[in-house]
Amino acid sequence: MVVFYRVNDPYGAFSNFSQYGFDIDGKHWPTSEHYFQAQKFAGTTHEEEVRLAPTVRDAARIGRDRRLPLRPDWENVKLDVMRMALHHKFAAHPSLADLLLSSGDEEIIEQTTDDYYWGCGSDGSGMNMLGKLLMELRAEYRSSGRRP
Repeated sequence: MVVFYRVNDPYGAFSNFSQYGFDIDGKHWPTSEHYFQAQKFAGTTHEEEVRLAPTVRDAARIGRDRRLPLRPDWENVKLDVMRMALHHKFAAHPSLADLLLSSGDEEIIEQTTDDYYWGCGSDGSGMNMLGKLLMELRAEYRSSGRRP
């Protein structure tokens, strides 16, 4: 089993808070967290506010601010948004793809205490969607026989 959460952990590069930037549609995103949180406000000034947030914590704070108007289709698109972020993050940094492939067939788990959707939650009963998307990406790399 491969677990990650903090960016300094052995697999901490898998975290959305890790400092691996990438470009999508002509814009640079400092982290996958910046991209993910910004997409909650796609097409609004808040999107750019999140993209330009000076730290990943600032990007997360703005994106989680429920006083801001969340896009109406967010629940339907958030998984695909995360999938897009991971695809671009790993494609921009081949060393990350190597790290992902080095995890072999191990289950990848975001070991959180309070997130039961993206992580495993405090009791391990969470959905671990981030881990599942990482394993999906790993399988794509393997089936294609190529790395980014």
